[in-house]
Amino acid sequence: MTAARTPVDVAVGILIRPDGHLLLASRPAGKPYAGYWEFPGGKLEPGETVSHALKRELHEELGVDIGAVHPWVVRVFDYPHALVRLHFCRVFEWEGELHAKEQQSFGFFAMDALPAPLLPATIPVLRGLELPPVYGVSAAGVLGIDAFLRRLGESLARGLRLVQLREPGLSSAEVDRLFVEMRSMTQTAGARLLVNSRHPRALWEAADGVHLTSGALAALGERPALRWVGASVHDAKELARAGDLGVDFAVLGPVQSTASHPGQAPLGWTEFERLAVGTPLPVYAIGGLDGEALPRAMACGAHGVALLSGAWRAGQCFDRSGSVGGVSSACSAGPPGTT
Repeated sequence: MTAARTPVDVAVGILIRPDGHLLLASRPAGKPYAGYWEFPGGKLEPGETVSHALKRELHEELGVDIGAVHPWVVRVFDYPHALVRLHFCRVFEWEGELHAKEQQSFGFFAMDALPAPLLPATIPVLRGLELPPVYGVSAAGVLGIDAFLRRLGESLARGLRLVQLREPGLSSAEVDRLFVEMRSMTQTAGARLLVNSRHPRALWEAADGVHLTSGALAALGERPALRWVGASVHDAKELARAGDLGVDFAVLGPVQSTASHPGQAPLGWTEFERLAVGTPLPVYAIGGLDGEALPRAMACGAHGVALLSGAWRAGQCFDRSGSVGGVSSACSAGPPGTT
C-alpha cells in the first residue's frame, strides 16, 4: 500500500500591474519542470504564514519588497515529484527593481499573450484572473427599466465589465425587453452578461452564461455547459458545492444587513473571511456593500465585490485591473469600451 502524501504548502504571488499584466518567471535549471513559466513563490517554512513566506521568497528570488498580500484561491496539485497546496495571492504594490537572482527569465504578460510552456498548476487559475473586481447586479425593478438602462450605460462607460440580469419582480415580457437592451449594451462595451437562473434557460444561452441561485446550485447534477457560470452561496456547505460543481466563481453573503434580504442574518467580515480564505474558486462579497468596501473585501480573501445599488450610482469608476483602487468616486466617462 502506498502511503498518503502530505501536501507541501507553497505561497504563490500573482503580481498585477495597473494595466492588468501579470508577472511570470521561468523555473531555473536543475529544478523539476525547468524552463516552464509560473507565478513566483516558494515553500512555507515551519511556523511561517503565507504572507510572510511570499514576502521572503519574492525578495530572495526577484529582489522586490511587496506590499499588501491579498489571499485569493487555494489549489492542491499532485505532481509526480510532490503534492503541493498552492496558496495563490494577489499583489498590486511592490518596491525595488526586479532582477533574477536565480538566473531565471521573467516578465509581465497580458492575459492573451502568456509565455509557454506554463507550469501545469498555473493553468487552472488563469480563468479566474479574467474576472473583474466588481460584479454589477441589475436593479431595473427598483429604478425602472429606462432609468436602469441609463445607469447601466454610464457604468459600462466607466469600466464595469461584469453584469448579472436578475429581476424577479418583472414580468416575462419586461425581462425579455431588458435582456435585449442589456445584451446589446454589454457586447458594445466588451463586458460579460450573465443571466440569473430564475430566468429562462434560453436567456442564459444567449448571454455569456448563467448565475445560479443557491437552490439551482443544490439541484443541478453537473455544471451547465456554458462559458461562464457563477453561483450564490451563503455558507460553507454551499461554497463547497460550488467548488465541486466546477463553477467559475461564487458570490458569498450577505456580509452586512440588506433591504433585499431583511430576515437574513449577515455574515460579517470575520465569518466571510473564515469561509472565503482557502477556497479553490474566486469569491465575491455581497450584501450591503458599495465600491468603498473593495479593499476590505480583498483583504478578507474576496476576489471583489458584487453590487446592486452600488453599481449604478453616478460618478463611480471601475478599474478592471483588480487593484484595491478598483472603484473610485470620480472619473471622466467616455463611450463604452474606451475606459
